[in-house]
Amino acid sequence: MQAQVIQATERLLDALRKELHECGAMLALLDQQQQAVAGRSGDDVLRSVTAVNAQSAAVEQSRQLRETCRGELARLLAQPADVTFAALIPQLPQKFRPAIDATVRENDQLIARIRQRARQNHLLIARSLEVMQRVVNAFVPAQQPAP
Repeated sequence: MQAQVIQATERLLDALRKELHECGAMLALLDQQQQAVAGRSGDDVLRSVTAVNAQSAAVEQSRQLRETCRGELARLLAQPADVTFAALIPQLPQKFRPAIDATVRENDQLIARIRQRARQNHLLIARSLEVMQRVVNAFVPAQQPAP
């Protein structure tokens, strides 16, 4: 049983590290997107939207893997599948606790930064679209009803 717990803990740590990697890649893409918007590079903004969407799928896949690993470990430790990391970590083998705890905290911090950057980018893109709409409206006469 102890060997199974160690293996499951190692898989969870690997999944957490993969999630951290994918989230880091997402933050880098959001930074690039912000630069593209600020630089008013329409083509780069469009490419960044595609890249961000693809990376969102990779982040979600890594999160699902992490949740699967956490559920497996919880089962081995006779805990509910949705046990929190705060409740799970003290039950893990001592040598894994610091790494799991640190990686969970890093992931949480990175996810908070991603949410903040995504909101900023959304606002920047929305403002850019509003400005472009005003420009277009200034050059396109209002439609007159047909007589």
